[in-house]
Amino acid sequence: MAALTAGRMTPRREGDFVAGGVAAATTIFTGAMVMRNAAGHLIEGQTATGLVGVGVAYATYDNAAGSAGDVTAEARPGVFLMANSASADAITIAEIGAVCFAVDDQTVAKTDGSSARSPAGIVADVDTAGVWVRFDEALTAAAAA
Repeated sequence: MAALTAGRMTPRREGDFVAGGVAAATTIFTGAMVMRNAAGHLIEGQTATGLVGVGVAYATYDNAAGSAGDVTAEARPGVFLMANSASADAITIAEIGAVCFAVDDQTVAKTDGSSARSPAGIVADVDTAGVWVRFDEALTAAAAA
């Protein structure tokens, strides 16, 4: 593409949502942790490798009977409350600023479970309600690398 020779209206996307095709045989519920798989499709948070957290589902997206990309989902990045893992994998205030890892679509853990879990986000805070996780796909991928 050649350089501009006149002004133009440049298309813009607001940063409030991340959109993408939902993986095949997948249902993502409203409020669920959303991750991107290695193929680039969105999937619910789960114990698996090759994923990275992107945000929280804006609505329920049902692609249970579809092929990858048949349904488009929206996830909102930001700081959201997730459930804390149990026992030795429970997140404490000592982990604020560290990467946390997906256990399921609403739970995060301190460790990658012996390389079985993918990075969900960055721990922003911990309180009696659970773990406040910063979901930012680029930040999480860079921090986990």
